[in-house]
Amino acid sequence: MGCYPLFACQNWSQLRHDLERLGNELVALTLVTDPFGEYDLLYLERCFDMVLPFKEHFVIDLHQPVTNSVSKHHRYYARKSLQEVHVEPCPEPEQLLDEWMQLYDSLIERHNLKGIRAFSRAAFARQLSVPRSVVFRAVWKGVTVGIDWYYVQGEVGYGHLAAFSSDGYRLAASYALQWAAIAHLSEQVRWLDIGAGAGAHSDGKDGLSLFKRGWATGTRTAFFCGRIFDQQKYSQIVKTRGVGSSAYFPAYRSGEFD
Repeated sequence: MGCYPLFACQNWSQLRHDLERLGNELVALTLVTDPFGEYDLLYLERCFDMVLPFKEHFVIDLHQPVTNSVSKHHRYYARKSLQEVHVEPCPEPEQLLDEWMQLYDSLIERHNLKGIRAFSRAAFARQLSVPRSVVFRAVWKGVTVGIDWYYVQGEVGYGHLAAFSSDGYRLAASYALQWAAIAHLSEQVRWLDIGAGAGAHSDGKDGLSLFKRGWATGTRTAFFCGRIFDQQKYSQIVKTRGVGSSAYFPAYRSGEFD
């Protein structure tokens, strides 16, 4: 699999050549493209065997005034939350590991996350140390009740993860954090990609989609891409797994999140 949550590269025009050079090393490759990548659908179809629209990411053009982009509802709750919580950027994100783990444990319990989606302390330690991580925390009565986490590359800030305590949810800290992130990151980048709705097949009506839509100035498509490098080995693995007809890719991992 490509890197979570998006595949990005500096020179998309060379991706096809990189994939050709990988031909003897992999059986198959699966990745989701950066919505801000310099590619078009035709180019992706030359690189991969399968290219499907995956998710519509909500994006914010930071050159637009917040009064034009942010809904009245969201502005109200941001102001209300900021009366209770204090939001601050964290210049050394790796020092937040303990607080982050406490908040993410609450998220795991809230959404019953298991397996690879639950991550691990070691995984988060490495992610927090990635250069150009930008992390904000919301503090209430001296306690961290929410953390919002971004990666910056080029002219885009990518929303990575956010987590909250029960007090954070009660105080609507997500609104305060997003408002602060827009103000802070507008001095560094042109765009924010705040991700898509919940689940692999969001209909745009889930709570997360509604929250993100209230901040966004538009959407951009992330594509799901798959390529088989060794058809013989691929078929052997599918046969060994006993997988019948499946639209899942790669077919031999069908049901991996059940």
